[in-house]
Amino acid sequence: MSETNNMSRKEFIARRVAGFFKKGDTVNLGVGIPTKCSNYVDEGVWIQAENGLMGVGEVATESQGVRKVESFCNAAGEEVIPVKGACTFDVCMSFAMMRSGRIDASVLGCLQVACNGDLANWAMPGKHPGMGGAMDIVSGVRTVIVATTHCAKDGSPKIVEKCSYPLTGLGVVDYIVTECCVMHIKDGKMYLKEIRDNISVDELRNITACDFIIAPDLKPMELGDYGPDKRP
Repeated sequence: MSETNNMSRKEFIARRVAGFFKKGDTVNLGVGIPTKCSNYVDEGVWIQAENGLMGVGEVATESQGVRKVESFCNAAGEEVIPVKGACTFDVCMSFAMMRSGRIDASVLGCLQVACNGDLANWAMPGKHPGMGGAMDIVSGVRTVIVATTHCAKDGSPKIVEKCSYPLTGLGVVDYIVTECCVMHIKDGKMYLKEIRDNISVDELRNITACDFIIAPDLKPMELGDYGPDKRP
């Protein structure tokens, strides 16, 4: 646990999400915690940015960054190091990939996610930053994974019975990964698949504003042997 104790919540979430993917997968990453996943995915996982890049690599550090006209950015506008074989294209091609089901998965952030898979991630009272590409993404990609802290900054649960914020999509979320657990949503029901060893099921229920089913194969939430530091 010493390694995970030294990580921030967001880093832990991003690294656990990275464990979903294997060589050959094509994955779209949204803004926020999702963009951090490119730091941890295995070699051979192809990360797509909706602004027109396939082959997103690690987010550039201050010493690596160049910020020239030809620099490459992810969906959040952060400079990234493209992997070998990366290619660029216009935004029309980018959205055609997502709308036609050619992207295996997308990792998105959320404001709220309901127990039946409804997603709200683009607007809340007083803040309407814009839909972006999220509505197209959730309706076109094969698997939608939400990467989010379990609660908002004010302590309110993000996993709820019914979203009160404007929706991005109905019943579109397949998995939720927080710093506390992994939830799987199937046939409109939410299953607890993994739980962090520093939290009990009762404690998890207290910070989750909806009911969930404990999966028969429930296991501890751990980080696998993936990420740049584990590559051969």
